[in-house]
Amino acid sequence: MDSYAPPANASEQATRPDTQHERVETLIFDDPAEMAHRVARRIATLIEERQAVDQRAVLGLPTGSTPIGVYQELIRMHREDGLDFSNVVTFNLDEYYPMDPSSLQSYHRFMDENFFNHVNIPEDQIHIPRGDIPPDAVERHCVEYEHEIEKAGGIDLMLLGIGRSGHVGFNEPGSGRQTRTRQVILDEITRKDAASDFFGEANVPQEAITMGVGTILDCDEIVLMATGEHKAPIVKRAVEKPPSREVTASYLQDHPNATFYLDRAAAGELTREKMPWRVREVDWTDQKAKRAVIWLSETLDTPIPRLEASDYYQNQLHSLVHRYDDVDDLAREVFEDLRQRITYRENLLSDERVLIFSPHPDDDVISMGGMFDKLVSNGNDITVSYMTNGSVAVFDADVRRYLRFVGLSSDALNMRPEDLSGFRDRREEIETFFATKDPAEVDPSAVQTLKAHIRYGEAIAAIEVMGLDADHAEFLDMPFYKTGRVRKDPITEADVDVVHDLLTEVEPTHIFVAGDLSDPHGTHRMCYKAIKEALRQYNDDATVPAGANAEAPANETTRPQPLVWLYRGAWQEWPLHEADVFVPLSKADLDRKVEAIFKHESQKDRAMFPGAYDDREFWERARDRNRDTADALNGLGLPEFYAAEAFVTTYDMP
Repeated sequence: MDSYAPPANASEQATRPDTQHERVETLIFDDPAEMAHRVARRIATLIEERQAVDQRAVLGLPTGSTPIGVYQELIRMHREDGLDFSNVVTFNLDEYYPMDPSSLQSYHRFMDENFFNHVNIPEDQIHIPRGDIPPDAVERHCVEYEHEIEKAGGIDLMLLGIGRSGHVGFNEPGSGRQTRTRQVILDEITRKDAASDFFGEANVPQEAITMGVGTILDCDEIVLMATGEHKAPIVKRAVEKPPSREVTASYLQDHPNATFYLDRAAAGELTREKMPWRVREVDWTDQKAKRAVIWLSETLDTPIPRLEASDYYQNQLHSLVHRYDDVDDLAREVFEDLRQRITYRENLLSDERVLIFSPHPDDDVISMGGMFDKLVSNGNDITVSYMTNGSVAVFDADVRRYLRFVGLSSDALNMRPEDLSGFRDRREEIETFFATKDPAEVDPSAVQTLKAHIRYGEAIAAIEVMGLDADHAEFLDMPFYKTGRVRKDPITEADVDVVHDLLTEVEPTHIFVAGDLSDPHGTHRMCYKAIKEALRQYNDDATVPAGANAEAPANETTRPQPLVWLYRGAWQEWPLHEADVFVPLSKADLDRKVEAIFKHESQKDRAMFPGAYDDREFWERARDRNRDTADALNGLGLPEFYAAEAFVTTYDMP
């Protein structure tokens, strides 16, 4: 973990043209789970300190995917360590308006399911703005909410997330520093980000009730959490730019006890992460030098071999230059390092047992379709594991289309009269459900199964483009995903067991895993977590402890540890300085990859959950990112390719 506390004259230094110091205390974590644990531990300490003096601990709480890890850790502390919440008073930040508390999208329901139902906070000590009151009662409700906070003695610790528009709570751009709890109109970006929860932007409420900026700034301590690369640009503005009504999170700079907790991805645009030499002395390593040289080449739009000493000096890289006898040695070292990472088909693995993990049924071809194609050509024994069924991302219209096809094809399918009668009854039942279905209503199990089978059929059609068939596909249908809702259950031992069993069955020498962790609802991150734990157990199974087997030496393995290839593509791409392998793609390679993506027809033209920060279709993202990677390599002076995929390799998943 890295930290930075602003110096006494931080405001002056932050406005100097040659530096961009952070203007608020910021902690950066390599592991989001460690970040959640640290925040939970801080909350637990506050609760215990208040209990010791017979006082209440007053918490301000958010919703969303970011704080779920904190809530899970607090629940664990309650169950396993006896953490008592009876002295806790809570005030939630916000709620949509109008919104029934029992609705799937209600923050009342979110908090009950993810926290309150699992700890012993007395019900009368829980406060959440209500979204089900008459319009003429909203203003009074907001005033009373502020009075309840005052009666509780103020909020001791406020936990926050940050929206892509920079909002905290629902304090959208334009909110003033002195605002209190009130009704607000939601920003367009906020509604787009919420669209998937409501199965369409048109179903997202246009208003909400939120604590004001002034209410938040009155808290004794503030913790803001952010994860994922998609939050990096707004985090940079909130942390490094002066306070502004356009980014309400930036007001936290004026709080005496506010801290930003960030994972490495969310911190990626901060100056100390992207250009650390501009804010401090750098202890140069080969990896940091590589990153700096690539940055300099891209910034100056100059190939690496053409960089001159003056280019380094004029961009505050003096200490890096002095690390080498000749600046040309530095450029050559980085250039050759990158060149040797370009791996053609004949140099890729062949005749190996390969296991490809695809979180959704289309991630394999979207993110690594080019590599996939070459693995097949090289004669590898490939198993593709589709970890979730993806049913929640299928439109009702697709089910109708397939039902219509079966109905029209009944004669060609030689359906018996009794079978046809049963089919018609079930079809009518499903059509009736669709006709009366509320937005985001959970589908019956039969409909969920039909939607899953649509995704399965598409996945098989896609790998057929690559030269495989259904015998190479494993549909794990992991338990955490099977809620029928956008929000999923936490990863449990049952999920890990499913992955572990497959590893044991296949015994792969290479596995491919999605290292793309910024998908909107965390499925990639949760699948990654399950694979990491299952792989740890799998590798432990193969290790012979001292004295356990007379025929095998102690602490040696009975089977090879698989090499892990981390791929990206659906939501983000590996930076050039991080990638271990670049796989060049010709136009024909990329066309075949796109053809495979097209087989996922239910996700074509208009996907259910495309991600609010990227309006392109998935095939367009894949095409553009692969072309951009090739162009970026070419810009550094490396060979020119039509497209390229990037991978990180490791034996121990980070």
